[in-house]
Amino acid sequence: MHDIEPSYNWETYYIAAEDERSPFYGREYNFNEYEHDVYGYYIHPLWDEFGSETLYCKILYTDYDRQFTVIEMFGEWNDTLHNDVMYFKRNVIDHLVGEGIKKYILIGENLLNFHGSDDEYYAEWFEEVEDGWIAAVSFRDFVEAEWKKFHLDYYINFGGTLQIENWRTYLPPRFFELVNSLIVRRLQ
Repeated sequence: MHDIEPSYNWETYYIAAEDERSPFYGREYNFNEYEHDVYGYYIHPLWDEFGSETLYCKILYTDYDRQFTVIEMFGEWNDTLHNDVMYFKRNVIDHLVGEGIKKYILIGENLLNFHGSDDEYYAEWFEEVEDGWIAAVSFRDFVEAEWKKFHLDYYINFGGTLQIENWRTYLPPRFFELVNSLIVRRLQ
């Protein structure tokens, strides 16, 4: 697991640790020793921790003018045991909502599992974005099946055309335009 790195293709355009408006502003990364782990397996130091024991993320790109962000997820999203969505919502999303972000693209190819609980934080997040949306791109089928079981499809758009395997080949604004167009079609 320590070999799985967050995508760094867009660092020419954006680095969350250098963005004064980011919840991860000023974060420093220690490449000499691995500090964080998921169930005893060390993970790459570039994944950002936000209070969860099993879920990590990396903000890959944020555009405050266009009010969107792209966040790559890693680990196990465990709402049953660890209430991971609470940590994610309170320590990452609330900060971004406060900065005017209304459109969220979550990348999930490195999310290894999901264990659901209630939908309180998802509903709160959905209400706060009002005219925005939450899109989950390239999550695994079994994760999406669990999301459906817990009715998270009421709040998060996922599956079908949002399985964009080549998302890394896009520049951030073009990737946003693609996802936005897919979401607009779904909402019409």
